[in-house]
Amino acid sequence: MANLDQPEEFRRALNEGAWLLRQNQPAEAMEKLLPLYEMAPTNVEVAINLGGAYILQGKWNKAERVLSRAAELHPDNVMVWINLGAAHLGRLELAGPQQQERAIRAYERALTLDPAAPNVHYHLGLIHHDRGDLDKATAAFEGALKVNPADRDAKAWLVRIEAQQRAQQQAQQEAQGAAADQELGDVTSMDAPDATAAPDAWEGGA
Repeated sequence: MANLDQPEEFRRALNEGAWLLRQNQPAEAMEKLLPLYEMAPTNVEVAINLGGAYILQGKWNKAERVLSRAAELHPDNVMVWINLGAAHLGRLELAGPQQQERAIRAYERALTLDPAAPNVHYHLGLIHHDRGDLDKATAAFEGALKVNPADRDAKAWLVRIEAQQRAQQQAQQEAQGAAADQELGDVTSMDAPDATAAPDAWEGGA
């Protein structure tokens, strides 16, 4: 069994855990990384990889605990904030407003540290779109294209949002037109003589 007290063995185990994570084997990676985290809970590389392993397994609360502590200890590490944003959010379709807000803050912190941080603009775009803020979603997806002009997903979202905005504008115009017609109809009906009223008595001789 490897002696993790030795720097070389510690580094080897960390590299193996990171490799397993890249191979999409988060459970196996976690087995490698947990003993390292228990030995060195302040090691930022261990925390990032262990947090990533938890995220890939959907263990959002555990990921948040590991990465929140890492963010306190290493506030200038971009990857910590990116992973923390993912941990805060969980599954977008299930995330509530508070989860989304925490994720937005973490992602924005990552962009403050590195405006070209990979995928961060895109994830912000998805969150803002889910929240119904199409203007912020558009800005985020445009930011994603600045980082990666070949991002086809970001381009597709911009096309989709443009169509949504056109539909919203059309619906608004139709609603305003209907309201104006209704108002005009109300005024016309008020000015028209009352057909049910009795005629005035005829005054005059035969």
